[in-house]
Amino acid sequence: MGQKNNQRHILPLNTLPKEVYPTTPRVQDNVHGSHIKQRLGASTKLIAPLLVAYLLISCLQQHYPRLQSNLLTRRPEDICKQEQPLRPSSNAAGKITHTLNSDGFAVRAAEALGGAVRVSTEVFDGWGLVGSDPRWGNFSLFRTFLEATFPRVHTSLSLTKVNTYGLLYEWKGSDDSLAPILLMAHQDVVPVDPAAYSLWKEPPYSGKLVDGYVWGRGSVDFKSGLIGILLAVEALLEEGWAPKRTITLSFGFDEETSGLQGAAYLSKYLQEKQKKFAMIVDEGGAYNTAFGRMTAAPAIAEKGYMDVRIKVNTPGGHSSIPPTHTSIGYLALLLAQLEANPRSIQLTQQSPIFKSIECSAIHSPDIPDRLRRQVIRASQGDEAALEKVKHYIINSDGPKAAWLRSILSTTQAVDMVHGGVKSNALPEEVFAIVNHRVAIDSSLEALKDSIVNLLSPVASKHNLELVGFNNASVSSTSGSFRGKVTLSDAWGDALEPAPISSTSSAAYKLLSGTIRAAWEDAHPTEESIIVAPSMMGGNTDTRWYWGLSDNIFRYSHVGEYHFYNGMHTVNEAIRLDGFVDMVKFFSTLILNADESKTI
Repeated sequence: MGQKNNQRHILPLNTLPKEVYPTTPRVQDNVHGSHIKQRLGASTKLIAPLLVAYLLISCLQQHYPRLQSNLLTRRPEDICKQEQPLRPSSNAAGKITHTLNSDGFAVRAAEALGGAVRVSTEVFDGWGLVGSDPRWGNFSLFRTFLEATFPRVHTSLSLTKVNTYGLLYEWKGSDDSLAPILLMAHQDVVPVDPAAYSLWKEPPYSGKLVDGYVWGRGSVDFKSGLIGILLAVEALLEEGWAPKRTITLSFGFDEETSGLQGAAYLSKYLQEKQKKFAMIVDEGGAYNTAFGRMTAAPAIAEKGYMDVRIKVNTPGGHSSIPPTHTSIGYLALLLAQLEANPRSIQLTQQSPIFKSIECSAIHSPDIPDRLRRQVIRASQGDEAALEKVKHYIINSDGPKAAWLRSILSTTQAVDMVHGGVKSNALPEEVFAIVNHRVAIDSSLEALKDSIVNLLSPVASKHNLELVGFNNASVSSTSGSFRGKVTLSDAWGDALEPAPISSTSSAAYKLLSGTIRAAWEDAHPTEESIIVAPSMMGGNTDTRWYWGLSDNIFRYSHVGEYHFYNGMHTVNEAIRLDGFVDMVKFFSTLILNADESKTI
């Protein structure tokens, strides 16, 4: 991945669907048929068929709207138009570029990220409230590390500590008429399994620079982003630069456990201050080669989330006199019914994933020609072509196929099962937790309805009362039941799909231009990168910030090939050159946003 590709693919015009723009022959209202024949003479034989064809097309357009959309549609060159690389014009831009390109800065960046990794900030599910549970204490150590590593940030920016460990920095701009921007990251990391320590090439909290990689938990997710932002700000301060537009930095501390005590409190604080941001950028999509073209994938949406608890209660008793099905047996039948009926994928022209596929169809050389043609036709309103694109996705077996199918549908995964206390006692209460990621074109209500509709026949067949999500019985019969099935939101934290941020906004265009400039500056001899909107299957801390901006983007300017072994697993590590490029991206984004007159 990431290899040089000097061949820019140009789609031949003769492979594109032709467009028809019929024109009407001009005929004066006061001219009778005989006069027309005299004036046109021999040319009548040519014009008459055209007139008939025009009348036929007009009639068909009125009765067949799909034909109308195919005849008057977007031109291929208007699909996934790329922004020009956007570079700041201020004097600070040249100075900061010189600083960030130096070998000394790379060493400094490695030390900063390595130091952050060495302060363990693991979080676990089930921790108590901040202030009552001492396990949060390591975040005080992490804040002390930040204060020592970024002295100018902590003397020039105001810092508000929200719910003790949430860090909210504000770099006040000189022009209050300009809407501020918000850059986000999180301090916490997922735990390292002690049983897996021996599998690490370098100790998980060593923060060592070895073989060009900074090693350890959080080096990828997402201390790289947090330290990258602070390095960019510190470097700008060292050059004496000051913003016109206020810049806010928000760093939560429990993103890996849904942000309930971190981002939730930070967002509430900002809303109470009546803050509204021109754009928000948090962790998210990276860049990678897609169909032979380097592609950056900022996420403009996130799927929804719901953990459904399915609880079964039946009478207990001795296992020597068992019923046909115990409560565990009933639960198994219910779970089997769910897994036998996965939800189908949905694809529309408005989907961020379809927009991403559009970009590959126009700009990437290796996308199959048949798929390319169908995507272009679907972009022009051809619903039959859109179905063929969906069919291709359903039947694809490529490396990203499973991810693509999952991102386009509401997924379900049976992740937890609990029941039974002894091998010779019939279990009286058992439950399972089924995790759902809700498609962006669906809703929590639609998910609940589908689960009730799927499980009702099973409950009815086995004479079980079914209690729905509103705590009311939805069983079609009443009377004596063998047991009860209760459906509920397991933890009370279900989340609707996120609003979709527009790709036509000035903020998205600024982000896209910045991405392209940052890539070109770091890879001057390689083919330019394209920017294609995407979406997240999981949820970031932005779930708490929807009311603070219409332009929320989830993007980490780093290549997937910069990771040694991904994230949330053993041997988490990031290549130093990729991390330095991330710092350059943040500095360019800050400067571009400051100069913008449109966001």
